[in-house]
Amino acid sequence: MATTFLSAEWRNLIFANYAIDRRVLEPLVPYGTELDEFNGICYGSLVGFYFQRVKLLGRIPVPFHTEFDEFNLRFYVRRKTETGWKRGVVFVKEIVPKLAISLVANTLYGEPYATHPMRHRWEFAEQTQHIRYEWKVGSAWNHIAVNADRLGHPLVADSEEAFITEHYWGYTGRGTRRTSEYEVVHPTWSIFPVNTFDVHCDIATLYGSQFTPFFHQPPSSVFLADGSTVTIKSGAAVD
Repeated sequence: MATTFLSAEWRNLIFANYAIDRRVLEPLVPYGTELDEFNGICYGSLVGFYFQRVKLLGRIPVPFHTEFDEFNLRFYVRRKTETGWKRGVVFVKEIVPKLAISLVANTLYGEPYATHPMRHRWEFAEQTQHIRYEWKVGSAWNHIAVNADRLGHPLVADSEEAFITEHYWGYTGRGTRRTSEYEVVHPTWSIFPVNTFDVHCDIATLYGSQFTPFFHQPPSSVFLADGSTVTIKSGAAVD
């Protein structure tokens, strides 16, 4: 039985979602999985959010590492099992401001973490909210920001927002024919309609020039999710 590796709260998640040519993503698909599509489209998502109350094994807080920002580029895969499809996420790169997190994730778990200076700003009014995450690439600050309604709505089944947020497995390639699998457990999130957004990201430097054309186009959608407590279960090997 899988045990809890980490528990935390993920809060104020911004998702900016882009259609990406499957030929760009296929070299990054871990062994044993295949690209997952929504209405025939392969999506990549730029995601900014905030970690809170981080605990190892679900009970041990790590000093100076219980709260921090994260920004990542992820795409979506699925794996066929005897009980049906497992729908999961693959990270191209995850940015955090804490070097120790990157070292542990890269060394022990093969997760593609990088350390950059980061900061965020949250502003709330009666009917609107402004959520902004920033990360530094070289000497320049990048950002993802939204102005959204304060009134959210439940996740709509079979919607693009449901496809993006309801991938409850993570997959990491650990070699030619080996993949790590872990489960991400959380309730469904409420969605807050976005009125305006702004994304500035040095795609070529962070992820490679092969991604650049797809992020020079407007995103297919941008939305804000409230987030929740999240539990990450210890992984298994797919080989």
